[in-house]
Amino acid sequence: MSQQSPSPSIPAIAVDDLECGYEGVVLLQHVTFAVASGELFFVIGGSGCGKSTLLKHLIGLQRPTAGTIRYFGESFTDADASRRRELLRTFGVLYQNSALWSSLTLRENITLPLEEYTPLSKRERNELAALRLAQVQLTGYEDFYPSEISGGMKKRAALARALALDPAIVFFDEPSAGLDPVTSRKLDDLVLQIRETLGTTMVIVSHELDSIFSIADRVVMLGREAKGIIAEGNPRELLQTSRDPVVQEFLQRRAISPAPTR
Repeated sequence: MSQQSPSPSIPAIAVDDLECGYEGVVLLQHVTFAVASGELFFVIGGSGCGKSTLLKHLIGLQRPTAGTIRYFGESFTDADASRRRELLRTFGVLYQNSALWSSLTLRENITLPLEEYTPLSKRERNELAALRLAQVQLTGYEDFYPSEISGGMKKRAALARALALDPAIVFFDEPSAGLDPVTSRKLDDLVLQIRETLGTTMVIVSHELDSIFSIADRVVMLGREAKGIIAEGNPRELLQTSRDPVVQEFLQRRAISPAPTR
């Protein structure tokens, strides 16, 4: 079940000169960045800047119009359909709305990908589901349906499902959306714990400053007008050093007047 450990010198993700768009409209261009293995990496920016668009391209829901995406040195963009499917098995995804199957119990939600992608027996699948639920602090909720648990618990259950296949990389789409600050903080702590325990690379799309400043190793910030990356680095350092008013406005959550020209 465990993914083979890649060389630490090879980035978990390498995006090179990526261009993304729909129906001939370019939404992102010249996007280049790398994510180190085991890094907790955020994609940030205001509404409409292309965060969700980039995520869809990273997880294979959309094909880029130009550029390449590599995972552990292997091109995802150029791979044939069969190999792309194999590479997708090394990802886990936690969607914004959790996307749990409402007609399945939490155990069944987690065992579904195991049934499809592994030769494990039913007993082994159930044991692994129990382990994943324990890792997200949901022991005892195996037979609950999504409608019977809180929003924060749904996020944790969705994270357990994202971890089902022991992925090398987990992608998160606005994981704190709809959560109160306390529950959001607990989810951040859980993400940190799982990263430390499993060494999983985490890529998180978010606009939540508390999470960004609390757990991000590094961020790329997308700009709507630039149609690409306008800042990259540790968010606390960007707050102190960036002179871009768009970056400062986002990180401080207040409008920044441009410096007077001389």
